Amino acid sequence: MAAGLRKYVEAIDGTPLPHGILNTPCTDVRDVSDEHELLGVEWLARGCCPVQSWTDPCLDESPSDESPGEESLGDAPGTKEFCRPETEHAEPITLYAGSECSTIGWSYNEAREHAEATLSLGEQQGLEAAFWRSKLIQDAVDLTPVEGPLSVAQGVAVLEGCLAESYGGVGTLHVPAGVAALLGCCDLVREDPTTGGLRTLAGNCVVIGAGYSAENTGPGGVPADPGTAWMYITGPLVIRRGPSVTIPDRPGASVNTRNNDRRVLVERTYVVGTTCTVCAVTVQTTF
Repeated sequence: MAAGLRKYVEAIDGTPLPHGILNTPCTDVRDVSDEHELLGVEWLARGCCPVQSWTDPCLDESPSDESPGEESLGDAPGTKEFCRPETEHAEPITLYAGSECSTIGWSYNEAREHAEATLSLGEQQGLEAAFWRSKLIQDAVDLTPVEGPLSVAQGVAVLEGCLAESYGGVGTLHVPAGVAALLGCCDLVREDPTTGGLRTLAGNCVVIGAGYSAENTGPGGVPADPGTAWMYITGPLVIRRGPSVTIPDRPGASVNTRNNDRRVLVERTYVVGTTCTVCAVTVQTTF
């Protein structure tokens, strides 16, 4: 059939992956309107300082030259260590979607609707990729052994051990979508019947990201070798999301009078915060 005889129909709607960074119930997504929060935020880290056990010097039978009642110094029994909390921060991430077409047969409202729909469907993937580049590969400690990539089960175990040693609370496992099927091979992840979110046997949240698959790089931005993938683990996630902004906000300004093309842009700003250690490991995706 000739192309000119095709019937124009509505676009095919899509649905973002259900366990991505914006859809999982494990992630705290906050829609905010305060522009100051969307310029970046900082906070005092909580939960990154270790909780120590104390030895009562009166019950310690080891020899000591100190008299009872004297303050112990150094590593002597009775010494209590204090942790100075670090200031953590998160920088803004701005995502956009733009639509361009001839003004002939394409109205401003149609262009705006197209751009807004594009951002709505793709914002999760775009945010995952941006968070991967701006945070995960920048701050992660690479735990891949010198012998090479681990199995997926071994990788999850190593990452959860790293998080437990530095944080001890419920964290977030970041998994490329291309690795998701392998999580079921050893019953590594289960769906929480109450929330519908994914959790490991240790109780950590799992984000399965299409944007993570698109990046698939290690600390420093090193690409994964064929047949391998990178996984990361962090503390819990808090995502501040601003309102979407359409540019321009009126039809006339969207037209380029030189070529009679119409352009409409939709932007949205996000601030993704996490805490304490970021750990990474390479896993095998082929057998």
